[in-house]
Amino acid sequence: MKRIISIVLASAMTATCAACLSGCGGGASADSADAGEVNVYNWGEYISNGEDDSLDIIEEFEKRTNIKVNYTTYETNEELYNMLKNSNVSYDVVIPSEYMISRMIDEDMLLELNFDNIPNYDNLMDRFKKLACDPEGKYTVCYSWGVTGMVYDKTKVKTKPDSWDALWNKDLSGQILMFNNSRDAMAIAMQLEGIDPANCTKKDVDKAAAKLKEQKPLLKKYVMDQVFTEMENSQSAIAPYYAGDIMTMIDNNEDLDYAMPKDGSNLFYDAMCIPKCSKNKENAEKFINFMQDPEIAAANFEYLNYATPNQVAYDDYIDEDAKKNEFIFPSDEYLDKCYVFSNVSDEVYSYMQEQFVKIQAD
Repeated sequence: MKRIISIVLASAMTATCAACLSGCGGGASADSADAGEVNVYNWGEYISNGEDDSLDIIEEFEKRTNIKVNYTTYETNEELYNMLKNSNVSYDVVIPSEYMISRMIDEDMLLELNFDNIPNYDNLMDRFKKLACDPEGKYTVCYSWGVTGMVYDKTKVKTKPDSWDALWNKDLSGQILMFNNSRDAMAIAMQLEGIDPANCTKKDVDKAAAKLKEQKPLLKKYVMDQVFTEMENSQSAIAPYYAGDIMTMIDNNEDLDYAMPKDGSNLFYDAMCIPKCSKNKENAEKFINFMQDPEIAAANFEYLNYATPNQVAYDDYIDEDAKKNEFIFPSDEYLDKCYVFSNVSDEVYSYMQEQFVKIQAD
């Protein structure tokens, strides 16, 4: 699928380059004088980069605008936050998750966007124009979104799971993986206990911790990136993870499949923002606008497997089979059962982390 769309896009982009430059707020042509730079700070492995016949988006942006991209990566929202808060490094575009965006807005760390420079904002799906973390839509342009679900090995799990309680299945003892981060692990336990993870208290954390203690003897291990090795090599039976990454695992092992819990799930999204330390705001807005060009958004989706919020890309460029995949693009009915992580108080979040560490240590 990546190969097909890269060929289509390469032809289309040659024909539409001039129009796209106009859409990027009047960016310089490739043979013009140097147009400056933009410092982009993104998650690792989170942009189409030319591998596997994909489009090299950074290279394409530099070619069209003559703006140099200085691109660096982080591994967690907290690493991003600490870098912005505690260093003298200047970044122009950052791509935090929903709960971290809330925190950054609360702490006055972001600049309001000039949407006159981001006309491609109009391409976004209505659901993703004013995010829960930015209800007035002043600071964010959604980058990608998805839900959390389960990946399971059909040779080990004979019946397709339909609830998070599959992660407590005693018949799979020693073959179950669990998130190695407190926020996601606690949220799954909370949903099974009928608790809204988006608005949890210390008492809610205690209930979730008790549920996770019940699970621990059944686990093979707590994982994050190790889930790829475990599941793609058929070393474990079932694990929770993020939709886009689960689809990548399935591509690499035909014995794997996805499961969407009827209990509901986490609707997560990352969004492009401009931090107050930015020294190149106009170039940052050109980059953000470029990322929401429908062809670029489609190419990024094809590489990442994470759903695009771009309606025009979805309508005109995304493969029909992908659009029919309910895990990548869940129905509105399913999304209405999902929660979005909020910026819980430091006190509750610290307590959540403390309890999770205790569970792992016991």
